[in-house]
Amino acid sequence: MLDLEESLEWLRSEGLHRRMRVVSSPQGPSVLLDGRPVLLLCSNNYLGLADHPNVRRAASEAASRWGASAGSSRLISGHMGPHAELEDSLADLHGAPSALLFGSGYLANTGTIPALAGRDEVVFSDELNHASLIDGCRLARAETFIYRHADVDHLEWGLRKAGGRAALIVSDSVFSMDGDVAPLERLAELAERHGCRLMVDEAHATGCVGPGGRGVVAEAGLDDRVDVIVGTLGKSLGGYGAYVCGSAQLTDYLLNTARPFIFSTALPPPVVAAAQAAIEVLLSRPKRVERLQANATTLREALRAEGLRLGESETQIVPLLVGEADDAMALCEGALARGVFAQAIRPPTVAAGTCRLRLTTMATHRVNDLRKAASVLGEVARDLGLASASAPPRRDNVVPLRRVA
Repeated sequence: MLDLEESLEWLRSEGLHRRMRVVSSPQGPSVLLDGRPVLLLCSNNYLGLADHPNVRRAASEAASRWGASAGSSRLISGHMGPHAELEDSLADLHGAPSALLFGSGYLANTGTIPALAGRDEVVFSDELNHASLIDGCRLARAETFIYRHADVDHLEWGLRKAGGRAALIVSDSVFSMDGDVAPLERLAELAERHGCRLMVDEAHATGCVGPGGRGVVAEAGLDDRVDVIVGTLGKSLGGYGAYVCGSAQLTDYLLNTARPFIFSTALPPPVVAAAQAAIEVLLSRPKRVERLQANATTLREALRAEGLRLGESETQIVPLLVGEADDAMALCEGALARGVFAQAIRPPTVAAGTCRLRLTTMATHRVNDLRKAASVLGEVARDLGLASASAPPRRDNVVPLRRVA
């Protein structure tokens, strides 16, 4: 039997133990954290919509009209007017014929991949994909080929090996820990050439990248060439839940086969209404997307001026590379003591030796606050001897064709 205390002690000794910190204010560029005001640099509330008055009002009015819960799964009695309206808006946002709501991005990915890839088929997954995509591959009965990060030559080699068994290529569009962008045009070319579907998770791109914040797929002009788009309501749209966009046949098929959809209670009407209001803000105020991108550029430039080592980010996610877990925690706690909260990211979220602070900007951050935060991080890093942290090693030991263990 697992010894819980022994396991917890091991986590503490390895610098991997986690605890929750209490935020006692609305989500915004600054929050009260454990009773202290801090600048928040690790939220996914990229557009600052979680506390937007229109979004709050929509949730409140929906609670009054529709109640607090859908009361059932969508296929029993939980399909309500707000769900249908939001799915139409999400399909329009991504230029897709249809959309289907899920309870979370994790449920969307762990439901969609197993539904689309069966026994004796092969799924192709980028090695830095989000855990929900990885677990979706694990739950599928298909074999999984893990290709080196953004390495289309390695992916093509795997597709040739798989031949007619190739079923699905899955990739984040913006990678959640590095902030870099997938080579979607090349992925689309390979999917078409080898006769398999392409599934793209736009969780960290919707509202942040592309024309009007429509994502990387739209920016690359691939609306008609990506078979499955997954998105979230819980990041730039400031709410909770997720969705899958694609053909009407795709969403009909998932409605009938994706177990997390079939066996989960529908999203609460206030949550759905909040997301609808957030989309309306996004569409009516595209300058929020521009401010987000400008703030990310400001933060990257200020951090580099402090001599800090960053990853290859092109987006609002800016990884400050450290290396070891203890050093990352020391940098996190040192910055927090000076009023800047940027969470340390450690295994299993990232590989050992690649620990970092995952910094994120918001459209509602002020430029001077971002520059001040970079100065604080630079001071703490120099005090700890981390200002010239080495870039993490590339992981080339990928097993070419295997089932994910």
